[in-house]
This record gives sequence, structure tokens and C-alpha cells, in this order.
Amino acid sequence: MITPTGENAALSAATAHQNPKSVLGKDDFMKLLLTELRYQDPTAPMDTEKILAQTSQLATLESADNTNNALKKLAASLGNAQQFSTIAAIGKTADLGSDSIAHDKGSSSTFEVYFPNDIQQGTVSIKDSTGKVVKTLDVGTNPSGVYKFTWDGTDQGGNGADSGIYHVLANYADSKGVTHETRLGAYPIEAVRFDNGKSLVKLGSNYVPLENIKEVY
Repeated sequence: MITPTGENAALSAATAHQNPKSVLGKDDFMKLLLTELRYQDPTAPMDTEKILAQTSQLATLESADNTNNALKKLAASLGNAQQFSTIAAIGKTADLGSDSIAHDKGSSSTFEVYFPNDIQQGTVSIKDSTGKVVKTLDVGTNPSGVYKFTWDGTDQGGNGADSGIYHVLANYADSKGVTHETRLGAYPIEAVRFDNGKSLVKLGSNYVPLENIKEVY
């Protein structure tokens, strides 16, 4: 193995420091070319064809580097445009694609349900995986909006419900007596927040990553 000495050693150390992964950039290529020209044998100078080939390589590297920088700027610009386009979704309804909650026996579960219309009367039904109603909760008389409910984990008979996945649906009547149905998992988009390049939308009392939303309508 040949050990670099003098200025060649200094150049190798500098290159290794700037490129720990040994990836040559255009500046490194230029340094190598200049060093080669400086230390070539004056009695046998580098032929013209080789100089032109290396110059062409340098130009190609420069062009590729400029193209990569332009693509990075374009990607960043498109990302920002996509983030701010999310603002247009404020006021629309976002569906998370699921109406279920995970319940552990002996514990209580808290969840939120959105009611698009004023509520005259109604109930929230908690169903097991077979569709059987395990528990019903009274909605009360309230204006439209997102409401939080707490299920104590018991069934209609007061017994503790088994651990598992349960589905939450609500049936209610508005002030005109018209019946409606809603469920857990669909909420109006109230606000948008940008955090470390990610878009978060406010659904109820929580901020949810945009990628978790299945549908907006």
C-alpha cells in the first residue's frame, strides 16, 4: 500500500475530513485535477485528450450537482405548497376510517363523537365485534358539535365488559324530530398545524397527522 506524503497526505486528510463517506464532489475533483497537473512530469506533460476528458467529467459533475440542487429546491417548494393547501380543508369533515376503540377490562374508555345537527335527544351505542349493544349512553339535549363521552367499562347489567375492540355509533333526533346517525371517527377539521415538515389537523380536541385521514368531504 502506498502511503501519501507531503502535500498529497494533507490533501487526502482534507478530502477524508470533508467526505467521510469517500464521496467526491466537484470541489474535490477540481483539487485532484489541479494537484495532478502540478506534480506531473514536465518532460512528459499530460496529453490534450486526457485533459479534455477530465474537463468534460468536471463539467458533467457540475451539471449533475446543479440539477440535484434544483430538484431539492423544487421538492421543498412543492412540499410547502402541499402543506398550505391543507388549510383549504378547514371546515370540512375528516374521516379516520374507523369507529372502534380498544377497551381493557376493568378500565374506563374516553372518546369523542361529532354531531353535525342540534340534538334534541339520542343515545350513543357501544357494540362488540358481533354487533351486540353492550352499553348505551345518553346524549342529552345539546347544540351540534363534538362531545366527549366516558364509558365506565361496564355492560347494561353493570358487569365489566371483556377486553377487546368495540364500535361506537350514535342515533339522535334534531329539534324538528328528524333522526340522524353518526359515529366515532368522523370530525370537522377545525385547524391545521405544521410541525417539523408535517401537517397536523385538529379533529375534536386532538391534532392528527394528515396521513391518518382516509377521506375528507
